[in-house]
Amino acid sequence: MPKVIIETTMGNITVELDADKAPVGTENFIHYVMDGFFNGTLFHRIIPNFMVQGGGMLPGMEDKPSGEPIENEADNGLKNERGTLAYARTMDPHSATTQFFINLKDNSFLDHTGKDTQGWGYAVFGKVVDGMDVVDAMAKVETTSRRGHQDVPVEDILITKTTLIED
Repeated sequence: MPKVIIETTMGNITVELDADKAPVGTENFIHYVMDGFFNGTLFHRIIPNFMVQGGGMLPGMEDKPSGEPIENEADNGLKNERGTLAYARTMDPHSATTQFFINLKDNSFLDHTGKDTQGWGYAVFGKVVDGMDVVDAMAKVETTSRRGHQDVPVEDILITKTTLIED
């Protein structure tokens, strides 16, 4: 399974992507890693005891333009458990692009239950294999509202670099 090191201003997080169960999400994430897309983006939304979200906003809470949305593969059997990575999306189940979140606890209410608007869920495509302590530290930072967004860290938490490690 491919791994990605996500270097942040708070420390490194190593994630293992599940190319077997989440081929679309894995390929999408690797594409953005190889392009250097995530470099300089924020972990812009932090909700303690829920999740930390990043991968699509620049400092100042500006959206970073991304590519086309991908197909939601939340029906792949992977669950939104502590330490897993899943794609953030809008109300449209098939709207994920670059933003992802790391679950701080088991969030089964985000799991796939059916192929309708209510049941699609959030597609898990990987898990943290090293650096969960960094993620937990992120969950403790002070947050505020900024430019219409809530739960924004007062001090920017940047993704400085992402590196693909092939097996």
